[in-house]
Amino acid sequence: MGRIPILDVSPVIDGGRWRAKAYEGEVLPFSARVFREGHDSVAAEVLLTSPNGKTTVHRMRKGAPGSDLWHAEAQLPEQGTYAFQIRAFGDDYETWHHNAEIKVKAGIDAELMLMEGANVFNRAAAETGRSKKNAALLAKIASLLGDTAVDPITRLGLAEAPEVQQAVAAEPIRSLETLSEKYTINSERKLAGFGAWYEFFPRSEGAHLDEATGVWASGTFRTAANRLPAVKEMGFDILYMPPIHPIGTAHRKGPNNTLVVGPQDPGSPWAIGNKEGGHDAIHPDLGTMADFEAFVKRANELGLEIALDLALQASPDHPWVAAHPEWFTTRADGSIAYAENPPKKYQDIYPINFDNDPEGIYREVLRVVELWISKGVKVFRVDNPHTKPVNFWEWLIGEVNAKHPEVIFLAEAFTRPAMMHSLGKVGFQQSYTYFTWRNSKWELEQYLNEVAHQSANFFRPNFWVSTPDILTEYLQFGGKSGHKIRAVLAAMATPNWGLYAGYELVESVARPGAEEHVNSEKYEYKQRDWDALAAEGKTIAPYISRLNQIRHDNPALHQLRNIEIHATDDSSIICFTKHLKAEHSPNGQANTIIVVVNTDPHAVRETTVHLDLSRLGFASDAQFRVTDLFTSQSFQWGAHNYVKLDSFVEPAHVLRVDHGH
Repeated sequence: MGRIPILDVSPVIDGGRWRAKAYEGEVLPFSARVFREGHDSVAAEVLLTSPNGKTTVHRMRKGAPGSDLWHAEAQLPEQGTYAFQIRAFGDDYETWHHNAEIKVKAGIDAELMLMEGANVFNRAAAETGRSKKNAALLAKIASLLGDTAVDPITRLGLAEAPEVQQAVAAEPIRSLETLSEKYTINSERKLAGFGAWYEFFPRSEGAHLDEATGVWASGTFRTAANRLPAVKEMGFDILYMPPIHPIGTAHRKGPNNTLVVGPQDPGSPWAIGNKEGGHDAIHPDLGTMADFEAFVKRANELGLEIALDLALQASPDHPWVAAHPEWFTTRADGSIAYAENPPKKYQDIYPINFDNDPEGIYREVLRVVELWISKGVKVFRVDNPHTKPVNFWEWLIGEVNAKHPEVIFLAEAFTRPAMMHSLGKVGFQQSYTYFTWRNSKWELEQYLNEVAHQSANFFRPNFWVSTPDILTEYLQFGGKSGHKIRAVLAAMATPNWGLYAGYELVESVARPGAEEHVNSEKYEYKQRDWDALAAEGKTIAPYISRLNQIRHDNPALHQLRNIEIHATDDSSIICFTKHLKAEHSPNGQANTIIVVVNTDPHAVRETTVHLDLSRLGFASDAQFRVTDLFTSQSFQWGAHNYVKLDSFVEPAHVLRVDHGH
């Protein structure tokens, strides 16, 4: 315990065991509990050291009365490791001023109080490191306080003058300086914290069925490249592809995950490996390694990054099975255990046993990851990381990021909170979330508060509205309105969001008894005539494009921790805001977005939205202009605002506050 106690420092993960998460441009909240004995005043500040060694000071403000909490925000503009400490100190001006204000005005020990004040100012004026202008002002005030020819009230007023208050705020008069422990923050590149993801199966892009022969022709990297401009036109930043490796033939799955397989069934891409290679090879139907590199180059030219699936499992035909049978689990009858999640069975997949030969497995996985990095891949979506040891991921991500700090790992872990959070702590830059199943207003409010304010130091959410594995009842029955609602919630609430191809076409027919698309693309080719469907108006792609444009244009939406929930009178209408102060905005202007969404895809809803204007930097009675970023309509808003949202026409308002108007 230091001379002045400093407790409950944040952002700190498990006492500093792991570094807190941040990304370039993120505004981080800092807090600490600071107090001292007796009634003397204390103050606190954050000492933040950037990766290049420059230290900046950020004054903290008092929190709720009686809590002893102090708060500050600081923006981290660089990638790399930041260090910070909390510095607490006795605020000698505030201590003296509080006592003098009471006593001098009451005529109690007035001259003594002014004499003590003169001592405080003289000591401060003589301090090394204080600016000359500040020191001269404090010395002058000390002299005036000692002028007994002037009445005490007038002299006290001189020490309370605005220029004096400003001087001691800028350069406090300190004593008993105390430093907390030093903690670190890992600031990753911007794309780790802000990006829109799009997923497609390359084998489907350009796939076609020969009606005469009944034979399918697979899409290739060359045909899939034709889809890249449309993905970029919708405003996406990352294109993610399921595994692109050779697919096993043993126990291959047929349509809809059946065991009945025909010669035209391509199998699940997650059943990785056959005689043509494993995790370091490309399925020959997709092309060559040169074709893949050309595909990555074309994506990069358009401003897209390619994310590959890292699925650490093997088909029974994978080269690893013959070369390293010890990497798998052998059952009592001598057979190798296939993957199961009862009642689900995945006979076409062998899980890896990381405990049998950890050194060999670890080295091989690192080799595979390094190979794809050398081919231009900087993003990996990791399949089922919660079924592998957490310490393995800590090692792998640590090894990769030490050499390639730009590489991003997304955890596809729909599992228990402890595991999801631990994966974030040990290195995963992003994670899938429970957002997919949070559909009601109440559920969403609770979850948004959790990911923005409770777990953001170690868990960075990526809100996927759909995946090849998940088609929720909400989307099955929500129609076009439901798809718009989920998209606007995901895109506006969090800096990272994503969708699986076909979402923009409102593909929503489920396999009976399953939360999954019928005729799933996981097991067969999907031929889509994108242009024809767009011409028929069977797409919400323009809506998605507008969402992504709004995201890119408004820096408040690049932040996660600034979500604030506001009250509405309707049980289905949710309202949240994202506010970025002018000093943190790239253009030096405050940016505020108000999002109001009707979560009921089947109804017209109306309500009054009650904004807590203090959270937006406004007075409680302020009136201001907002512009709807979908319709370009302008409205006059204040604390209480009537809203009517017809889900069949327009289920949401995305309003930009026009600061200065």
